[in-house]
Amino acid sequence: MERLLIINPGSTSTKIAVFDDEKQVFVESISHSSEEIAKYDNIADQYGFRKELILATLETFQIEPESLTGIVSRGGLLPPVKAGAYKVNEDMVWQLRYAPQNEHASNLGAIIAYAIAQENNIPAFIYDAVTVDEMIPVAKITGLPEIERKGMGHNLNMRAAAMKYASENGKAYKDCTVVVAHLGGGISVSLHTDGIVADIISDEEGPFSPERTGGLPIFQLLKIAMSGEYTYKSIMKRIKNQGGVMAYFGINDTRELESLIREGDEKAKQIYEAMALNVAKGIAQEAVVTNGKVDAIILTGGIAYSALFTQMVKERVASIAPVVIYGGENEMESLALGGLRVMRGQEDAKTFKKVEY
Repeated sequence: MERLLIINPGSTSTKIAVFDDEKQVFVESISHSSEEIAKYDNIADQYGFRKELILATLETFQIEPESLTGIVSRGGLLPPVKAGAYKVNEDMVWQLRYAPQNEHASNLGAIIAYAIAQENNIPAFIYDAVTVDEMIPVAKITGLPEIERKGMGHNLNMRAAAMKYASENGKAYKDCTVVVAHLGGGISVSLHTDGIVADIISDEEGPFSPERTGGLPIFQLLKIAMSGEYTYKSIMKRIKNQGGVMAYFGINDTRELESLIREGDEKAKQIYEAMALNVAKGIAQEAVVTNGKVDAIILTGGIAYSALFTQMVKERVASIAPVVIYGGENEMESLALGGLRVMRGQEDAKTFKKVEY
């Protein structure tokens, strides 16, 4: 039996779980108050604080670290990597501590996993990091040589959904061509074909979402950004945390938006329809990369639980391919299943080498 500790740090919480093979023993989300987080100047400084909370939670659930056979963490903002598993090593820990692509709580996952793994002489892995970049070269090209599209998005959940579809249909992942839309606080759309994430429309360039603006008309955005009313930090906050549904209604929960629609709010209905239209356009955009030859369209993420929203998207894209719905993000299970494939020898873990800037 494999007993895996799963670590998934977020900005205001650290989610952990333990799996005995495919069986979830427990899952727990440890909340962190703004006062606790404010004590630390940098995310990396939270390492000891979060590690001790993880160990204390294991003790609460009577899980001895010595009983673990492996650890799987959410991948942080590393330089571009391939999909699948990477064994956590000193190079990865250095990268996430001193030279990540950006500051984010997920950077702590591999650092903590490595420490606990070293103490117990077991392996630690990351799986399907946010920065998975397997995009085909032609999809990276933009209208400016100094700007290149990057493969960055909700890779963990989207690849897991694509592999689930393949398994349910008796196929290998590499033999399926599917478009996957992750519908959450941010929305990204990806194309999976020939065993790679061949293209991805990230939440900075695609549909708007509950919290993010998605792609914006660039001339208008430049005018606002250069108006003198914003700093780089403040305009980024507006785009990433205060855009989308939040900008129109001050809420980021689509369930609340649907309540407004049921109460007869026409503006709420229009914004929801516009978000669904944007998702549908993103799906159609990915489908043309394979000349419209797509086995299925998969809707996943938290908003995929909404029958209203998924129906609005489905109506617009069903002519492209059958639509399959896998509600929820399923991150902990996806990490566990990825780790199990490596531990069982069904998949090889890659080796990460640090990149100094």
